[in-house]
Amino acid sequence: MTQTRRTVSAVSVALVALALTACTGDDRSDPSGAPRASAPADLATGQVAPDGPASDVATGLEAPWSVVRTGDGADALVSLRDSAEVLELSADGDTRTVGTVPGVRHGGEGGLLGLALHDGDLFVYSTGEDGNRIERYDLRGSTGSYALGDATTLVDGLPANTFHDGGRIAFGPDGMLYASVGDAGASEDAQDQDSLAGKILRLTPDGDVPGDNPFPDSPVWSLGHRNVQGLGWSADGTMFASEFGQDRRDELNVIEPGSNYGWPEVEGTGGEDQGFVDPVQQWATDDASPSGLAVVGDTVFIANLQGRVLRGVPVDDPGSAHEYFAGEYGRIRTVLAGPDDTLWFVTNNTDGRGDPGAGDDRIVQVPLTTGS
Repeated sequence: MTQTRRTVSAVSVALVALALTACTGDDRSDPSGAPRASAPADLATGQVAPDGPASDVATGLEAPWSVVRTGDGADALVSLRDSAEVLELSADGDTRTVGTVPGVRHGGEGGLLGLALHDGDLFVYSTGEDGNRIERYDLRGSTGSYALGDATTLVDGLPANTFHDGGRIAFGPDGMLYASVGDAGASEDAQDQDSLAGKILRLTPDGDVPGDNPFPDSPVWSLGHRNVQGLGWSADGTMFASEFGQDRRDELNVIEPGSNYGWPEVEGTGGEDQGFVDPVQQWATDDASPSGLAVVGDTVFIANLQGRVLRGVPVDDPGSAHEYFAGEYGRIRTVLAGPDDTLWFVTNNTDGRGDPGAGDDRIVQVPLTTGS
């Protein structure tokens, strides 16, 4: 504040600060001491936002990567990157080991990564001795007694490295399995249509290539990616993906089949004249490192690692964003819809790049409010 404005009263300053908090969606302290989010004052109809105190769902997790809920309640499955364990999380926050995915080779960013549930089967993306792979496991038992059954390999030999492994898998509204594959450090392969590096893939639940994919007999859905780690769809079928840049810009993209998103020729915007698709939003890499993504209502939520923040992006205005819990929880790996109008997000401070605090890593829950 400049010298000429130091005469503003303390009451006026407080009112201005409160107004800014309401507009930006910044956090406020709860009387209990728990971090608290405040919904933006301009929240539009259909958009949702964190609004209230955060609370822990689970603590003491070691390098969690992906979480999928198994029903309407708080029960969920969690992947641990380094140990290759799949945990079952109960409604009271306790965990038990469902099983350990065999043959997982942990190193750097590789290990047990994405999970997805479909028709009672558990789909798993992990790093093996011969590259990244996607497997389908029979999920036996029920809540409180789940176990991993027989495994079927859908695709293996995917490009792998100690970094840029992609790893997010999700089923789209069309019932197809989508998977992000990083460029594995070979950036030029992202532009090679015959390579699976730097791509988003689309497969049937049996691992076959759908007949309506954009390239004949190819699982490639889109190309020109560096390291996509977030996938999600809005109610109208729009597909969003969050992507790590290198030194300049991280990206939020709207994904269209057969489109090229420019890496390594372009990082961030500026590729349209070359036939590439520009991101709908970009951030400096120090402010983002966007990992998991979830679309809840008409809002895209993005977990950020290096940026240590949760962002909410309106579906109908994807160039804007509100920030929540900035710096409160350290690195945030993924985000998903929780039970009973809540949002869950997952910290990642024990992955070797963060600064773990007491209780890390954790799954955090916050209430959601809907604009009207």
